[in-house]
Parts: sequence; C-alpha cells; structure tokens
Amino acid sequence: MNAPLPPKSAQGEGGVRTPAHAPRLRQLNRWQAETMREDLADLYVESTQARPGQEYRGREAFLQRLTGDIRRLGFSLLVAEDMTLAGCAYGFPVPRQGAWWSGFDGTLPQSVEQLTASGHVLAITEIVVHPHTDDRSLARRLQERLLADHHASLGATLVAPTDAPAYDAFLSWGWQDIGSISRPPDSTALRPTDPVSLRALVLPTGPDTASRRYGLAHENRTQRPD
Repeated sequence: MNAPLPPKSAQGEGGVRTPAHAPRLRQLNRWQAETMREDLADLYVESTQARPGQEYRGREAFLQRLTGDIRRLGFSLLVAEDMTLAGCAYGFPVPRQGAWWSGFDGTLPQSVEQLTASGHVLAITEIVVHPHTDDRSLARRLQERLLADHHASLGATLVAPTDAPAYDAFLSWGWQDIGSISRPPDSTALRPTDPVSLRALVLPTGPDTASRRYGLAHENRTQRPD
C-alpha cells in the first residue's frame, strides 16, 4: 500500500481544501485497466521514489498485484488526471464468506463480521499519488470516491507495520486499526520467507459513521504498532 503522508496542517483535521484545478477522477473498467498497466506501474515507481536498483523489482511487484486484483470479482479502479496521470486507487468487494480476513489475530469485531457477511465491505488494496501533484487531498478524495461508488459501509485495507508514513496517513484520514492479520509469504520470492504480519485498518462510512466508530473502538482495543 502506497499512501502519501498528508501535510502537517491537514493531520487530525476533518478534511483538506481541494485546489481549484484539482485532478479529475475517472473510473476505469477491467479492459481499460489492462491497457493502462504500464502507465500505472510508471506512476507507482515515480511515487515511491525507490532507491537505484530497486525500481525494477518494485515495478514488477506492483504489476503482479494489479494483475491479480483485476481478476477479482467487482474490481474497481479510479485514476486521477490533470495534464498527466496524477494518481490511482483500486480495490474490490470483500467476499461475504470472510476469507479476506483469514489470518486475523483474535476475534474479528462483530460489526466488521456482520458488514462483511452483508457484502458491504470494500477492500482498498492500493492508493498511489504522484509526489508532484498540487492536490494535497488527492489520496483522500480517491479513497472516498471509491467507497462511495460501491456504496460501501466499510472500507478495509492492510498496511505493513514498518510503513509508518502510510500507517499515519490512514489514521489521520479516520481509519481505525482493529488488529493484526497474517498473510502467506510471497510465492514469487527467490528465497522462502515467513508469513507477513500486517495491520488491518477499517473506515466506517455513511451518516452514522460516528456511532460505528464508537462501536468498533469498544469491540476491539487498538494501538499503534511498535
């Protein structure tokens, strides 16, 4: 997950002012997403500012994730465009049987389990924003539009505990840490690795968001990962 840290003036506030000439958001279907794969991979490399020698590996890993998600039922991709490609976000509805939460450490909050069973949870698997964009609220606008387009009651995402900028950015946007979740090791790695431990974050949406946040906070105590 690549989520840029918002400006300090925006952290902890309800929103960030959108510039007059903000990038236009556009939804793409599967075929359009396939045709833009290379452009999206370029955007990812430019946004991550990888160290020399790591660009290729990061680009290939992004393309592999994108290809896998495109095949998922209900896949949705948003791009942000001005004169060039400024950002993107994509995800898919969490299957009702709850397999997406497999590996969750402990008991999944009841409200999350219920919303999953009702088909109202959308997993956001990638948010990418070009570092040169003037729209400091772009990442937030992308995720909110993606959730609204799917009429999702809850957003869900996974963040590596070591990715402090992304983790802090999500918290500043109102996401909540509900616990840790383990994922199988990368099958494409040259050397076997241990299962990956990630932080599971959720974002309640809709008019009763405040009450839902209250319920989640009391169902499962959360804390910032070390």
